[in-house]
Order: sequence, then C-alpha cells, then structure tokens
Amino acid sequence: MKTLQNIINGLNITQILGDHQHAMIASLEFDSRKVNVNDIFVALKGTQVDGHLYIDEVIEKGAKVIVCEVLPSNLHADVVYIQVEDTTIALGVLASNYYENPTKDLKLVGVTGTNGKTTTTTLLYQLFEKLGYPSVLVSTIRILINGDVYPTNNTTPDIVTLNRIFKEAVDRGCEYAFMEVSSHGIDQNRIAGLHYVVGAFTNITHDHLDYHKTFHNYIQAKKKFFDQLPETSYAISNLDDKNGRVMLQNTKAKKKFFTLKGDAEFKAKILESRLDGMLLDINKNELWTSLIGEFNAYNLLTVYAIAMLLGQDETEVLTSLSTLSNVDGRFQSFRTDAGAVVIVDYAHTPDALLNVINTIESIRTKNEQLITVVGCGGDRDKTKRPEMARIASSRSTLAIFTSDNPRSEDPEAILSDMEKGVEPQFFNRTLKISDRKEAIKTALKMSNKGDIILIAGKGHETYQEIKGERHHFSDVEIAHELSQQLNK
Repeated sequence: MKTLQNIINGLNITQILGDHQHAMIASLEFDSRKVNVNDIFVALKGTQVDGHLYIDEVIEKGAKVIVCEVLPSNLHADVVYIQVEDTTIALGVLASNYYENPTKDLKLVGVTGTNGKTTTTTLLYQLFEKLGYPSVLVSTIRILINGDVYPTNNTTPDIVTLNRIFKEAVDRGCEYAFMEVSSHGIDQNRIAGLHYVVGAFTNITHDHLDYHKTFHNYIQAKKKFFDQLPETSYAISNLDDKNGRVMLQNTKAKKKFFTLKGDAEFKAKILESRLDGMLLDINKNELWTSLIGEFNAYNLLTVYAIAMLLGQDETEVLTSLSTLSNVDGRFQSFRTDAGAVVIVDYAHTPDALLNVINTIESIRTKNEQLITVVGCGGDRDKTKRPEMARIASSRSTLAIFTSDNPRSEDPEAILSDMEKGVEPQFFNRTLKISDRKEAIKTALKMSNKGDIILIAGKGHETYQEIKGERHHFSDVEIAHELSQQLNK
C-alpha cells in the first residue's frame, strides 16, 4: 500500500474532494476491468472508450480514488475525487510517482522518427551492454532488461507498464535505458512523466496519416517530444532531413546535429560498401561494420553521437560499434542453396522501401535480377499504397504485390490500390499474388543463382493479421523453408 499524498505529488489538480490526506492506495489502474479494492482509477478519454463511463462500476469494485476530467454527478462520501485538466498527462505523473520515479535513476534515451527507431535503440542497447553497462531496451521488437526478455502484450507499452519496466530495471542495477518514442505515444501523452537525458530524431516521411490525418500533424506530434525536453538534456537531430532543424526549433535542451552530407558536430561518410558490410569514416575515424547501407550509416552515426553525449570513451565506442550485429528483420539476409540472396526488411513506408532498394542498387552488379515482394497493411494509411507499388515496379526487375497484414480489408482491394501507382511501361514487371507464402514461393522459383530477392514490409513480425486474428507467419522462416523445399 502507498500513500495517496506521495502518488499525487506534482500533479496539476483542478480540485480535490474527499479525505485525500489519509488515503492508502493498493494499485494504479486505468482499465476498469482490472480494478480491485483500494485502487486508484484514472478515467481516460480514449479513441474508442471513455473511462468516465465506468466510474460507478469501479467504485462498486472497491476503488477508493477517482482521477477524472469531469466529476460525476453521483459522488460517494468515502471516495476521493481528483479533477484534472488532462487525465492522460495525470496518468504519467501518477505512474512515475507510484513506481518511485525510476527514470530519474536511469539515463533514459528516446529515439523518434519514421524510420530507424528500432535499429538505433537496439544498437544502443547492444553497444552499452558491450561497454559493460546493464541496460534496458524498449522497442517494437522486444523489451530487454539486462539481457532478459520482459513479457509484454503490446508493442508500445502504456505509461504504467513502462514505469513498472523501468522500476524493475533500476532494482536490477541498470544504468541506461533506450526506447522508441512513437508519434502515437507522444500525441496521446503516453510518455508523460518520463525523464529523458537525450532525445534523438532520425528522419520523417509520410506515415501514420490514417491517425494523424495530415503530414503537418505528424510533424507536430514528433516535434512535441523535443518541445518537452528539459534544458538539462540533449536534443540531437538529423541535419540531412529537411525537417531536422524544425524538430529542435523550440526545445530547451542542448541542440546537436549529425550528418552524412553536410557539416555538424557528428559527421560520417561511406568509404566503401559491399554485400558483407561497409567501411565508414565517423568523425575522422575509420570503422568497418557488417551492417549495410546508407540508412545503417545514419543509424551507427546516431548511436556514436549519443554515446559521445553520454560521456563514453571514443576509442571503446568505435571498437564496440564495429562488432554490432544486424537487428532482426532489418536488412536481414541469407543465401539460398540455389545461390540467390534473400533480404528481409521491415520497410513498410515508401521512403524505407526506396532506401532499401537504393542500398541494394549501390552494391549489386546489375547482371542479376532484383525481385521485390511487397504489400501494404489494411486499415492503415492508403495514400502510401500506390507510391510503394510505383517504387517497387520502377526499381525492380520484377515486383510481386502481395498481402502484408490485411486486417479487416479485402487483400485484393489493397492490391488494386497499389496497382494504381504502377506506370504503364512497368506493367509487365508486376505480378499480383495475394497469398504471401505463394508470392515468396514464386519469387524463389523465378530466381537464378546470384539474383536478389527483397521481401519487404513485415521484417521481424512473426504473424499475419487477417480478419481480426493473428496467424503465425515469419518471412524469414517461410523463405528458408521454401528455398529448402525447392532445392530438393
């Protein structure tokens, strides 16, 4: 049990009713289904459900404190009511206090942007573990606490779960934390109350317009993260992105930039690029890495810059950087028994797909085929479908359009939307195969020794979502399995 007085410390309260000075709290909940006796319930106005509708229900279950934006008409004498302007922000403050403000005891780094968040945070985690620092990783692929996988049901944890994770990390002696910061999380105040020492911006391209509606709103959501950073922290941004300076316009944090094309505190250049890796110059230091492509040069440069801002030894950082491995589903490659090269990548936006294909183009001989298997998710931003198809068909020897996660949509309708982006001269370079396994099988059958097969869109995901159900599906597993079958 915890005292309510400690939990509401720093909360911006409009008014408070009831005996709050002696109240003791068992647990903090925002899901009415999980409320038990002596809990505090925070009523959130979500996109689907308004928690205010369940106040009477949670009181019947034994909740003793209600945090809300609008006071209910029926007030209970033995219940404390705390009215606030925004319960999403309040939940962040309450969660941090409930778990004893764990991010004040961690050096927390947040990475935001359209592409590169998962790779950058994962590489940071790998680096600091190699440097000898127990660390925690919160990414869309997995959550790790000093090497152990932390169970979670969501790719982006809620603020209560986040604080619980960070509290466990502190208790286990972790010093650093690296997390992806999504535009949804920023917009919905799901990072409220967290204390960041570094905020990093990778890039921004059209994505999530199904949620944000306009590109301007999407930019503003990302920018809000930097606007809220304190002056004691660092804000570092990609100077080569046209919105890189915009992101840091109003931040109080100390501004830093990185670049591959201009001049900034942190600079890199690709000296050599091959299928087995690349040679980089980072701030006048040569570095060989098994990672491939310009996008990975940006990722490694960001990791290097953050490590420098966190006061790490440059020589040790560069030595460890050269040993870092690829992230699952990010330009993950293998050679089939028949001699073709299969590359699986999470590229699910036009910019990400173009980056991957440009990377392949920079290292291929042009004597081999490039076969691209790509789809677009259902119930998501439809504007990128024709653009993804245009890029794939114009830049590949053959483009096979297929299902990604169709969700509630008809896969054939999604493929029709994609097909609208194909220019007439490239029609003969395209196939439509809605069954993703069959599409991958066709790509393998049509490939020859030395050809490159790019399977884009799902990357690390091990499921396919169809009509509300998730079915096991891994591009890597399927490609391995089919290539072995076809070679028998």
